[in-house]
Amino acid sequence: MKAEVICVGTELLLGNIINTNARFLSQTLAELGIDVYYQTTVGDNMERIMDATLNALNRADILIFSGGLGPTKDDCTKEAVCKVLKRNLYLDEQILKKIFEFFSNRQMPESNKKQAYVPENSEILENDMGTAPGFFIETDNKIIILLPGPPHELIHMFNKHVIPKLSKNSNYTIKSRVINTIGIGESSLEERIIDLIEAQTNPTIATYANNGQVDIRITAKADSITGADALLDDIQIKIDERIKEFIYSYNGETIEEVVFKLLCKRQLKIGFCESCTAGLTTSMLASIPGASKVLDRSFITYSNLSKMEEVDVKSRTLETYGAVSKETAIEMAQGILKKCPIDIGVSITGIAGPTGETDKKPIGLVYICIATKERHIVVEKRFNGNRDDNRLRAAKATFDIIRRFLLKLV
Repeated sequence: MKAEVICVGTELLLGNIINTNARFLSQTLAELGIDVYYQTTVGDNMERIMDATLNALNRADILIFSGGLGPTKDDCTKEAVCKVLKRNLYLDEQILKKIFEFFSNRQMPESNKKQAYVPENSEILENDMGTAPGFFIETDNKIIILLPGPPHELIHMFNKHVIPKLSKNSNYTIKSRVINTIGIGESSLEERIIDLIEAQTNPTIATYANNGQVDIRITAKADSITGADALLDDIQIKIDERIKEFIYSYNGETIEEVVFKLLCKRQLKIGFCESCTAGLTTSMLASIPGASKVLDRSFITYSNLSKMEEVDVKSRTLETYGAVSKETAIEMAQGILKKCPIDIGVSITGIAGPTGETDKKPIGLVYICIATKERHIVVEKRFNGNRDDNRLRAAKATFDIIRRFLLKLV
């Protein structure tokens, strides 16, 4: 079968972001024995998306769209595809209910209702990672698949929903698993499993870096599901032996969800004192339903004065070592621990950029401290992304350090 990958987004055409979705989709389709003859990138424009759809229908059996399923006016992929197919969109009450639940702690923008509209005669692909569902459409011996643009959503949905469906068109069973890792770079991870990668035939192994973490997808072909599972079990054991400490999930959970479950299991309350991440870490944990079971409170202490007033960081510490230092991180974590009815105090202080660096403290330098009444640890991290990347990676790294702390890996 022939496939075409169509990535939608003006930001891709302008070069504002790297098109990692095209790479992932093309590599994965090749592993499934599906040839990709064309990759198309098109801006957020109804007419041009329709043209791309018509062209692809003339030369491919499978069309896979990435992006354009969001709530804004220029997100028009499903509208364009439906116009080409002459199908209507209808409001799905179950999807709308799920979107309302996603915004349970805040007001839902009216525009998000748009994501609950579904193409006629399509199968809904649930999105566990966001609000935009995907769609699987069969028409005139063609398959059209619509997936959201955010890479972590697309990868999860492709592995969970699309691979099993495309496997039905094959003469053998194809099954994949995703191993989620954090705290190790893609090149370092590959070095640890390079013998497995170089020797791979069946199962295949592929790594994908994504916002401070690396996912490993293993894919097996066999005559039966049992046979595929046996092949996957064998290679998974070998991968585990090499990188066990960096693996946080085997089923697509986020790192914050893993930490949430660990805190729940141990019946622990946690509090945050954030500087450079400015509440991002707290927000990630708070987005999980039931977060109030473990999350007590959070302080955003951006200025030196706020660090002194809110969590009792000593002025002498700030003058001697600076706001971005392990000494300040320790006092921030211990300060919130002393002030609040919590079991774990967490602090994050760093330089997100693009300014604020010194000769000894570069952009991307972050200190993270985890403290309990019995002990504390401080970890220094150095990130090399832009401001938003550094903040997100610092937040994810914080959850990884909490995970390791709770599991006594550090």
